[in-house]
Amino acid sequence: MQITLEPWGEGDLELLRRANTPELTRYLGGPETEDALAERHAEYTDGGEAVRMFRVEVDGAAAGYAGWWEQEHDGAPAYEVGCVIEPAWQGRGVASTVLAEVVRRAADAGGGRPIVGYGHVGNEASHALCRRVGFTLEGTGVFPAADGGEPTTVNVWVIRPRG
Repeated sequence: MQITLEPWGEGDLELLRRANTPELTRYLGGPETEDALAERHAEYTDGGEAVRMFRVEVDGAAAGYAGWWEQEHDGAPAYEVGCVIEPAWQGRGVASTVLAEVVRRAADAGGGRPIVGYGHVGNEASHALCRRVGFTLEGTGVFPAADGGEPTTVNVWVIRPRG
């Protein structure tokens, strides 16, 4: 199985749509509107140095997306990472391979800044993935709900590269 990361491009909006399911967004607040997907796609496409997003391909087929974006953690610049793998590819080590590569690339680009992953406290698969890739659990945090609903409690996973 060959897993590659391809730069996010104009044609990748459909990949966001395919991943916009209740199953894949359960811990992210649920599916987004078409306008929100288009806005996020524009950020992924035009984010410059602040956002680096990649289409995940397995044996040449689009299987998800992953990347990093600038964030602040403990009052200092950091990169937040994320990874979404479609159900047909889950359970095969794709997410571990992809996230490890994203972390490596973010560390190379970040000059020692921390790399942070936030996983909903109930998302055991996300926590297992963070442990496999080498993150350290540093505590919990709370994100306010964008729509005025309930805030989200997350585990805060961090890698502190040398550099």
